[in-house]
Parts: sequence; C-alpha cells; structure tokens
Amino acid sequence: MTVTDVRTSTDDLTLVFTCEFDASPEQVWRLWADPRLLERWWGPPSHPATVTEHDLVPGGLVRYHMTGPDGETYPGGFRFTQVEPPTALAFEDFFADEAGQPDPNMPTSTTRVQIEGAADGTTRMTLTSTSPSLEAMNQLLEMGAVEGMTAALGQIDTLLESARSSA
Repeated sequence: MTVTDVRTSTDDLTLVFTCEFDASPEQVWRLWADPRLLERWWGPPSHPATVTEHDLVPGGLVRYHMTGPDGETYPGGFRFTQVEPPTALAFEDFFADEAGQPDPNMPTSTTRVQIEGAADGTTRMTLTSTSPSLEAMNQLLEMGAVEGMTAALGQIDTLLESARSSA
C-alpha cells in the first residue's frame, strides 16, 4: 500500500505524505525507533542512509548521511521535539555540514508524524513537513523532496514484509 496520497500546499507551506501499511502501529513505530530500520528506508533507494547517532527522546538527535551513486555523502539530521510512542513524533529536519551541524545555507523544515491504527489491522502514517518560508519550500521542491520522500517511503512495505517473514 505504502504512499496513498501526497499533497503540496504553498499556502500552508506544507508537504503531506499519507501512507498505509499492513502492520500494527507498534511495527510502524519501530521504523523510527530502531536506527538500523530507519536507515533502511529514510533515504531513497539511489541515496541510502547511514544513521550515525540516534536518540529518540525530546531534544534528542538523529544524525545520518545519505550516499549517492557516485559515493558522495550528504549529511543531515533531525532534532526531536515530540516523542509519543507509538502514535506521534515531531522533529526539526535539517541538512548538515561535515561536522554534523545544521547547514545555514540549506533549507530546514519541521515534520510531524501521526501513526494511527485501523480496525482492519492496517496503520496509516501521515508525515506533514512544514517549511519556514516559501523560499525554503521552493528550494526543497526544486531539490526533489517530493520524489525523494515518496521513493524512501516506498521501501517500507518490503521492510515490514521482511520483518513479518523473519518473526
């Protein structure tokens, strides 16, 4: 099922990704809570992520880098502002410099994640990314944020299926 809807609103400065999974909210939460699982889907297939720091608490950081097909790395991270297992989290998302600090020359955003179980055993995950300005949003869109996140989220079904098979 994975990505069922993508909405972009320049009025609200938001990108909203809605996904549905054949999994429980707890299984979907693990995709965020386990750094080895997070790195298996956070980057799009062409730019896999490597998580180097992971502290899933309010104020905690995730630091990672994506590696492109040419071997070049692209550091990034997020700082959690809300952590409510297994239903919600929020974070400030940033591109990083080589030292892992937010890069002031790159756009940032805040992301809220809602994870909701349904009576039929499926789970809906909604990611709402809000940019601080239209300029920042347009920069993210020009960099392929919609395509990249859609491709990244598209890897989750296989990851969840693999977890079910090995359980």
